[in-house]
Amino acid sequence: MNSMTGYAFKETVESDIQFSVEIKSVNNRFLDLNIYMPSFMNPLESKIRNIVSEKVSRGKVEVFIRIKELGSKSTVTVDKNAALMYYSAFSELNGILGKNEEIPLSLIVQQEGVMNVCHNYDAEFYWNLIEPVFNEVFEMFLADRKREGENLKKDLLEKLSALKKCAHFFVSWQPKMEEKFREQITCRFNEILGDKADENRIMAEVAAMVVKYTVNEEIIRLNSHLDALEKELTENPLPGKRLDFICQEANREINTIGSKNQFAEVGAMVVNAKDALENIREQAKNVE
Repeated sequence: MNSMTGYAFKETVESDIQFSVEIKSVNNRFLDLNIYMPSFMNPLESKIRNIVSEKVSRGKVEVFIRIKELGSKSTVTVDKNAALMYYSAFSELNGILGKNEEIPLSLIVQQEGVMNVCHNYDAEFYWNLIEPVFNEVFEMFLADRKREGENLKKDLLEKLSALKKCAHFFVSWQPKMEEKFREQITCRFNEILGDKADENRIMAEVAAMVVKYTVNEEIIRLNSHLDALEKELTENPLPGKRLDFICQEANREINTIGSKNQFAEVGAMVVNAKDALENIREQAKNVE
């Protein structure tokens, strides 16, 4: 099991190039992958996207690749024609204004197109330098998600155990329910009819109450959902979406048990069950 949150970072220097790779993720219903890197690396975006999406299925993932050259690899060229045209134009302006001022070189250099800086970037060259670091950071990132995922799994199993105890209570209470109904109905008949209460009538009323308020089917379905939850947690490496669906089904059964309940003891356990299930649902939102 993996968490949807993870983080990894590494910075290094090679061939007078300082670069860093940072990967982080938070919860998201689907995979939302964003890659931030210098524009000249854009041709490699699909390659990076494929690497990440092969191992990550859910979460908002951000990949940052930062590059800084410690030694300049740029070249500067002069556009001779542009420089001569600017000089000629400034000389003509001198004559129009009746001036005879010297035209400074700094003025010519400042004009657009006279000096051109060329950056010779080779995306594959930089990727060959970055790839080993990227792979290392990505494995660290996956390991961080897995480590957190194991902690989530442990916590979810503990909460599931608490929920199973509630379900076991509902099962154990079923035989007691008939006796409780008998006591209540007998007490009412005795209050009204005294010694003339008909035992058969009492039994019929008890049977009617049991049929009306029995939760046996709901308990069976609830236990089925809890078994499914446990199977997802222990066997499915990517259970996030399934957990949410199963929790919705389990919640429906618990709500029905609560709506049929006539006893304070069961009511208290329904509250505990809903609390445990809600904890599972909230924690499952962090699971890939």
